[in-house]
Amino acid sequence: MNYTAQMGYKIDSYEFGNELCGAGVSARVEAEQYARDTIQVRKAVNELYPDPNSRPKVLGPAGFFDEEWFKKYLEAVGPNVVDGVTHHIYNLGAGVDPNLIHKVQDPYFLDEVAQTFKDVQDVVDRSGTGAAAWVGESGGAFNSGGRDVSHTFANGFWYLDQLGMASTFSHKAYCRQSLVGGNYGLLNSNTFTPNPDYYGALLWHRLMGTGVLATTHDGSPYLRSYTHCTKNQVVVNHALSGFVSSGKCLSLVQTGVTVLLINMDNSTTFNVWVTNDLNIYNEKSESSSLTEDREEYHLTPQGGNIQSDVVLLNGTPLKLTDCGDIPNLPPKYVPASSPVTVAPSSFVFVRIKDFKAPACENR
Repeated sequence: MNYTAQMGYKIDSYEFGNELCGAGVSARVEAEQYARDTIQVRKAVNELYPDPNSRPKVLGPAGFFDEEWFKKYLEAVGPNVVDGVTHHIYNLGAGVDPNLIHKVQDPYFLDEVAQTFKDVQDVVDRSGTGAAAWVGESGGAFNSGGRDVSHTFANGFWYLDQLGMASTFSHKAYCRQSLVGGNYGLLNSNTFTPNPDYYGALLWHRLMGTGVLATTHDGSPYLRSYTHCTKNQVVVNHALSGFVSSGKCLSLVQTGVTVLLINMDNSTTFNVWVTNDLNIYNEKSESSSLTEDREEYHLTPQGGNIQSDVVLLNGTPLKLTDCGDIPNLPPKYVPASSPVTVAPSSFVFVRIKDFKAPACENR
């Protein structure tokens, strides 16, 4: 840590320990002792990084959630010590489970972990520590993931649903296991080319902002829906060179909402209209008042095979460019008057720029 600070390397956060909380995995530490040691980590970070504007965050305890242990830990650690309360999620079970391919498309099974997210949120919110809940590690299936599932399009049913669910329960970060390594790497371990989940994560990062909106639908449980305020977009305003020396200025604008739709059904197509609950009793619905073409990003597996390593965006395979760069991810533009068509076994990000959500104003 001292060397890293002296070299000026940019560090987002230091996480203390790994899977030592609760019953532990290979070993365990009592909550009170863990808290005392975390306080020492905080002191070291504060000394090494005196400028609070560039100071890395401190995270912990980095293990599986045990409600009583976490309560004792946060009570003992006190306020302004940990920035992120990290817990691990491997709700799909062992990677060798032959039912793994079915689990990732079973909404009832995927719903079971929602209680963990809610319990973590409640414990953190009531702790008075000023910390936020984080998923510090999650690869879906443990022991390096599933050989025929975790690196394929199918894993996106679990992964994108996890991102949506974690956000719904006020988790501020979701750390994927792993970038590279094991069957669950976002990159292929041999070629380092992106696996399908990489592109799902990239679209999430580009489109989904920090404002989370309550979203419901009256359709099949195999259709999942999550909505965020659209992420701030950088707008380049070109100006007359005689007035602005740079010739342009940058501004951040927030426009509308982005909806994520996940169709876990392998045979049913859903047609979705997006409406605002605030207008539910009005004669004119929100969907009918939208006039600007919306952006749609449809992700589907190559050849209709959900265990393919190749993902298509609006029908085009996503592959690195000849220079090894990430390809452009252009949307297709659809008239506002038409429903969103969600094909079987697909994911759709829908950006609606003229959707008026009061919660998204001035974010």
